[in-house]
Amino acid sequence: MGDKKNEKTNPARGSTMVFDRPGEKGTVSEVLLKVYSSLKEKGYDPVDQLVGYLLSGDPTYVTGHNNARYLISTFERDELIEELVRTYIKQFTGERP
Repeated sequence: MGDKKNEKTNPARGSTMVFDRPGEKGTVSEVLLKVYSSLKEKGYDPVDQLVGYLLSGDPTYVTGHNNARYLISTFERDELIEELVRTYIKQFTGERP
């Protein structure tokens, strides 16, 4: 399943070509941790900034430092929230929901 933000239609072929930035996209957990660190390095409250982004979808809540804004945009917000909930549940129950 391609990320629509990185897709471009080739009119000559009538198909969708997917462009990825190799080596930059990690797992949801890795990206959340990288973004958290980048926000902290810039002096922001990372939890407040991430909550603002997750609720509003406004990318300006995330710094461009260390390419954090691009990295977080490689996932849909619902994917980020799902990972946060799974990790939270696993931490307190030991189960993988």
